[in-house]
Amino acid sequence: MTAPPAPELHVVRVFCGPGGRGGNPLGVVRNGAAVPDRSARQALAAELGYSETVFVEGTGADDDADAGRLDIYTPGVRLPFAGHPLVGTAWLLRHLGQPVTVLRPPAGEVPVAYDGQYVWVRGRPEWATGRRTREFAAPADVDALSGPPPGDGPLYVWAWQDRSAGTVRARFFPRRGDGIVEDEATGAAALTLAGELGRALDIRQGTGSRILARPHEDGTIALGGRVLPVSPRA
Repeated sequence: MTAPPAPELHVVRVFCGPGGRGGNPLGVVRNGAAVPDRSARQALAAELGYSETVFVEGTGADDDADAGRLDIYTPGVRLPFAGHPLVGTAWLLRHLGQPVTVLRPPAGEVPVAYDGQYVWVRGRPEWATGRRTREFAAPADVDALSGPPPGDGPLYVWAWQDRSAGTVRARFFPRRGDGIVEDEATGAAALTLAGELGRALDIRQGTGSRILARPHEDGTIALGGRVLPVSPRA
């Protein structure tokens, strides 16, 4: 019998800021079929320990029925939609010579656009339900937090850095109890905030990440950012 293929793991940093700073690490298993069972995928995501790990189903080729289909896991749960995994996967597929125009997480079809160094995906606010936002008076108040505020459930704390320019300072605390205390960059939460405010945002999150969010007339919100590769762990 032929041995099953080993998972082909790539690691990237998504929503990198100026000078390549920040960016949320993402694990991408390029050949998701090598880990076909959901329980095994969940176990691998927990072992890797990234805030999210993606399993890509198809090759990305136009004649592949599974092109762009993927599965997203945190260390503890499966997600129907998440921003930084979609941006990171779209970048990786282009980097591997297989760019896509659409990705298909469980939530629905996500259009993809490539604009120079930036990768854009578009999703719907209702796909990011459960994430609450809390406005603070000033960026210094956001920076002063030593850890997650009390409470349960995902929380996006933010403050205007420059209201007229749409620049925001933000941090995200998953509060899922899965070992991820704070996400460096979080697309779904940025999508939620842009939907609530109804305007384009330039979000500076974590230690140096940058997320761009732009509402569209059809109710979708585009998330854009830069992605850089990193060496996966042995």
